[in-house]
Amino acid sequence: MSWDWWGAARSRPGAQPETPGSGRRKKADGALSIPRAIQHPDRMTNTHAEIDSAVTAAEACLDAFMAAFNARDLAAWEATFNFPSVRLASGTLTIIQRGDHKPALFDSGALRDWDHSAWERRRVIHAGPDKVHFDTRFSRYRADGSIIGGFDSFYVVTCENGHWGVKARSSFAP
Repeated sequence: MSWDWWGAARSRPGAQPETPGSGRRKKADGALSIPRAIQHPDRMTNTHAEIDSAVTAAEACLDAFMAAFNARDLAAWEATFNFPSVRLASGTLTIIQRGDHKPALFDSGALRDWDHSAWERRRVIHAGPDKVHFDTRFSRYRADGSIIGGFDSFYVVTCENGHWGVKARSSFAP
């Protein structure tokens, strides 16, 4: 099977479809696999198990990131970062340090009417044993369930000193 730069299987007899939202492919036996093409470029000897483990840990980090953000739990949310962390949004590059997030974040600006967010898409586009790149889309919702907006974004989740955390993100969200 050949892979394009998004990691998607090209049309070819026998090519298996992507598992929705995961960036992983189904093998003939139904097991999930990550193609060698998205492994760490400096060390092509990574095993599928190493890459699967990294992707699983990075996905768990993003799950915790969203859950803590929705709970407005700043301590838990900050635990999902590797500092310093970078955010590129609204034409501004922000370097985030531990303690920079304040409770007022949830009461003003783009989050004034916000109640919660949800991942609409999380697709692995590159993966190595200590870093995973995600092509994502998330939506913001009001308390009545109406949608505020959906935003394409890019997340880099790294493992530093054994801790998986968001190192960089770029989105079209305000």
